[in-house]
Amino acid sequence: MPAQLMTGKKILLVGIANDKSIAYGCAKLLQQHGAQLAITYLNDKAEKYVRPLAEELGAEIILPLDVTVPEQMDAAFTKIQQQWGTLDGLVHSLAFCPLEDLHAPISACSRDGFLQAMDVSCYSFIDLAARAKGLMQNGGSMINFSYLGSALATGDYNIMGCAKAALEAATRYLARDLGADRIRVNCISPGTIPTRAAGGIKDFEAMLEYNQHRAVDQQLPTIEEVGGAALYFLSDLSRGVTGSIHYVDHGVNIIG
Repeated sequence: MPAQLMTGKKILLVGIANDKSIAYGCAKLLQQHGAQLAITYLNDKAEKYVRPLAEELGAEIILPLDVTVPEQMDAAFTKIQQQWGTLDGLVHSLAFCPLEDLHAPISACSRDGFLQAMDVSCYSFIDLAARAKGLMQNGGSMINFSYLGSALATGDYNIMGCAKAALEAATRYLARDLGADRIRVNCISPGTIPTRAAGGIKDFEAMLEYNQHRAVDQQLPTIEEVGGAALYFLSDLSRGVTGSIHYVDHGVNIIG
């Protein structure tokens, strides 16, 4: 039995889509270390995939959450406040862009596509953080997920690179903003992982092969490896770390 690093900690996870999701890899490890989980699903269609996973993990709260709908955000945090009263951690694992804008050269991205990408991929984290901070009465930790395409013009990441760059900047400013409340805010930047969301990226199989070749050990990251980083940032092991961008990509980010 591993050391129970998360015993007594209440964690909200937003963004599990199925058992290949990065957020699911995080949830599994957090649960193994004693965390109490609240898990959300996007809509009725997603519920049939997410609810069985949440129940398997023993989630105490399972509820719908579309982060673009303020009423659902209100309802989710009301439920958490009523049932738990406090919150120790937030996991944001959301990104979205209409496929036509994701696949288009960035000079051809529509205004609506840009705004949707920024809203779901970046602003939703700011909104969640603003709501969660009031429940983190004894301090806490918030994490999100980025990608190397935020810093480098890589592959066909296009407008999502802009959204992730904005998310990384938001991480730093939220870390400064919430530091006085003993709330840490960090970003994990995994390498290419074959998740449902990544499947929408053009030529993703070629990206997988390219990144595996560039990795210092010729390995691709797994959702379990990302879960290990999440465990570090959400536990007290990282109590002196905030505002960081942490890569889990087998060294791809250091290769010129």
